[in-house]
Amino acid sequence: MAPAPSSTSSAITLNINGEKHHLPIDHRTTLLDALRERLDLTGTKKGCDQGQCGACTVLVDQRRVVSCLSLAVAAEGREITTIEGVAEGDELHPVQQAFLDLDGYQCGYCTPGQICSAIAVIEEHAAGWPSAVTDDPGPDAGPPPLTPEEIRERMSGNLCRCGAYVSIVQAVARAAGERPAGERPAGNHAAEGQAAGKHTAEEAAA
Repeated sequence: MAPAPSSTSSAITLNINGEKHHLPIDHRTTLLDALRERLDLTGTKKGCDQGQCGACTVLVDQRRVVSCLSLAVAAEGREITTIEGVAEGDELHPVQQAFLDLDGYQCGYCTPGQICSAIAVIEEHAAGWPSAVTDDPGPDAGPPPLTPEEIRERMSGNLCRCGAYVSIVQAVARAAGERPAGERPAGNHAAEGQAAGKHTAEEAAA
């Protein structure tokens, strides 16, 4: 006699954005489908569904994962953060604010995944994790500079079909505390304005 087939579903508890969600779920269900179809957390987007575009990126224990390739049952007992849980009440996360200020989006479909990935990138960089383009600075040199090249490499798993990459790189740099390439240092605008005004007044008096 053949053995009875094992169960293909389980009752699990997912800790998402600080809240516990209890649900029975098929073992084959991805974390992405559980978020969108079972829990109505639709901020996480389904793009390629093959782990290639990054639109479905979420944070699991503060590490970025593509939720379309992650099983929901594997996330039980771990801390999951989606785009809905990034802000603190009405106060945007610094990465969200930087994307807003620097137009780091166009259609916005990839933006939730871009933001979640950027949050992890900043944490990875602060922890001293190298990327494929990081020069070897030695064991005691601290984190490498978060240059545009570093940001592009670290964010390369998140695609933007609208092509907003320049603004995305600037937004990540801003959120990480680095001045975006091409942006003048704070305080120069007022000084330049005063100089221009003085020059105009002198011309008018001549």
